[in-house]
Amino acid sequence: MAEQQVLDVPAIRERLAWIQERIERACRRAGRSPDEVTLIGVTKTFPVSVVQAAYEAGLRHFGENRVQELVAKAAVLPGRIEGGDVTWHMIGHLQRNKAKDVVAHADWLHSLDNLRLAETLERRAAMADRVLPCFVEVNVSGEPTKFGLEPDAVHDFLDALAPFEHLEIVGLMTLAAPAEDPETVRPQFRLLRRLAETYNRHNNPRVQLRYLSMGMSGDFEVAIEEGATHVRIGSALFGPRLEP
Repeated sequence: MAEQQVLDVPAIRERLAWIQERIERACRRAGRSPDEVTLIGVTKTFPVSVVQAAYEAGLRHFGENRVQELVAKAAVLPGRIEGGDVTWHMIGHLQRNKAKDVVAHADWLHSLDNLRLAETLERRAAMADRVLPCFVEVNVSGEPTKFGLEPDAVHDFLDALAPFEHLEIVGLMTLAAPAEDPETVRPQFRLLRRLAETYNRHNNPRVQLRYLSMGMSGDFEVAIEEGATHVRIGSALFGPRLEP
């Protein structure tokens, strides 16, 4: 992992308070309670000391893009599935050969996007005797470089997940297109919300779609105004990251 400047607890606490204030303002504009929004600190490429500092500052939800980083950091600061008091979110693209590690160490998965992965996760979760909460990832921007289902494929995919007893489909997740003005991606967040609202789960009670995981450092306020329940904040909380 690359050498990085490590923020101390007071610096992270100050940034955390600033982000929480922005979350509260966005919720007021939308007529929502801030209690409806979970702030996930994205610690990709940051050393575990940053996670520990954020924990000391009061943060309890952390997100990782890479399975190997999740495993290493959960070994130091265990998630709830391992008896700890933090919640680890696997938010990056997941390959099937890493499913075992995610089932063992992640409390939530935000990137379920194909049936073969669902089958592997179901088998691994059954072996571990647990139920894995999952968000289904949707490519609302239409960018070919992004993972996720096409919007018009989402409802059929949700129907296909009905037999999986060890996967709890809690909501939908997306990454909006990069934009200098977050207002330009508001329709993308609105589309994700509409996909959740219009799903008929009458014959599929296992799919609840209670949550929407959308919004990052540059656009989370607009995402909250459009219904986000989980926002994934990295650079605004921890500063710019360096790729390893």
